[in-house]
Amino acid sequence: MTVVLLLAIPLAGALLALALPAAADRYRRPLVPAVALIHFALVIRLWTGRADSLPELESWLAADSLGLLFLTLTSGLFLPTSFYVIGDMLRYAEKRAAAGVSERVYVVGLLGFLFSMTAVCLSTDLGMLWVAVEATTLATAPLIYFRKSPGALEATWKYLLVCSVGIALALLGTFILAAAAGADGNMTLNIRGLAAVAGSLDPNLLKAGFIFLLVGYGAKMGLAPMHTWLPDAHSESPSPVSALLSGTLLNGAFLAILRTVEIMTAAGQGEFANELLRLFGLFSMAIAGAFILGQKDFKRLLAYSSVEHMGILAFAVGLGGSGVYAGLLHAVNHTFAKGCLFLTAGNIMFRYHSKSTLTVRGVRRGMPMNGALWLAGFLAICGLPPFGIFLTEIAILVRSFAGGRYLEGGLYLLFLAVVFIGMLGVFLGMLRGEAPELPEGERAESPLMALPGLAAIGVVLVLGFGVP
Repeated sequence: MTVVLLLAIPLAGALLALALPAAADRYRRPLVPAVALIHFALVIRLWTGRADSLPELESWLAADSLGLLFLTLTSGLFLPTSFYVIGDMLRYAEKRAAAGVSERVYVVGLLGFLFSMTAVCLSTDLGMLWVAVEATTLATAPLIYFRKSPGALEATWKYLLVCSVGIALALLGTFILAAAAGADGNMTLNIRGLAAVAGSLDPNLLKAGFIFLLVGYGAKMGLAPMHTWLPDAHSESPSPVSALLSGTLLNGAFLAILRTVEIMTAAGQGEFANELLRLFGLFSMAIAGAFILGQKDFKRLLAYSSVEHMGILAFAVGLGGSGVYAGLLHAVNHTFAKGCLFLTAGNIMFRYHSKSTLTVRGVRRGMPMNGALWLAGFLAICGLPPFGIFLTEIAILVRSFAGGRYLEGGLYLLFLAVVFIGMLGVFLGMLRGEAPELPEGERAESPLMALPGLAAIGVVLVLGFGVP
């Protein structure tokens, strides 16, 4: 029953937000943190082992260990973001009211996204998984376009185009795997079922299906060269949406790829899958490093950082063995570190009314709390101690060298260094200097708006001292 409630609560919240009158925004806003709290409590219930699942649904929806990990990341980041959303909507309420813009689409989209991401994490059937991943696209597209600027329109168009092509390729890969299973009389798209009979499936069909699934879901994950939607979407979205896109949406596509890797490994084709993952991973890191150098938009900078970290995840899983563990732990750290950075970026944008790294100066003095979070987020995302990403990046490097992949490990180190150099100049430039004077009566920052970012970065700091 818990599994059903995890889907029903955000769906019911989205429908209620949709049903409320357009002018009832003050009643609509509390739905986001209310649903987030209930959802997080249900996830904790799953961790206690009281899943109360319905047997008739287990072939479609269930909370296995891998799905539960990513479900926890989704709910864990959505919770602090939901409280940030309240403050974000309030501080822009007058402008939206003057423009006659209702927050209905915003709230419905956020809760619809939580519903669809929950379905992604709980899906145990490749067909259901594909439907859920596509649903995340439909839920987030209106969120990207919410500000209705020309840039937002272009970003939404790119997002829909690239992700639709990707999801079509993933559907073709799903059909190929279904054909491979059906050829032997074992027609099933259940992930456990496919893994059980994987050894008897046609290896050529398996390889072809995996390639289509990797490229298709890789587009949604932000792996280069299918990443082109990601910088625009992250840059133009409201900051809470950017945090959720980077911290959870990309994880959903990564989970879909991990599901197919399970099947390939069971079929004895694990090395074929791993080679492709390492290739896409290193290429993504290289592309991210090239675009981070000299970047003048700090939200686009964070977007390219997400491309880099998706590459790190793919590379880690491609190493196999302890690399998979390091990759999963890296996903946990990246989720909360990037959540902190995007939420803090929203506060900085509200203070400076700009995303330009040339305009924003003196954050350390002008916004002490957010300046500290901005610095901590930089240290965390670039893998410096004492934050958890330092441990995971070291573990990935050790696994690479231990497996005799010295060239790949060297390239991995090189790309990490390039990204660090590129981000260092931007972050230090924003932190140093003198902040512009504020108009009379305007506050530099709100302590309450800094708390969600503080909660997120706190998780990464704890994981730097104690690894589960």
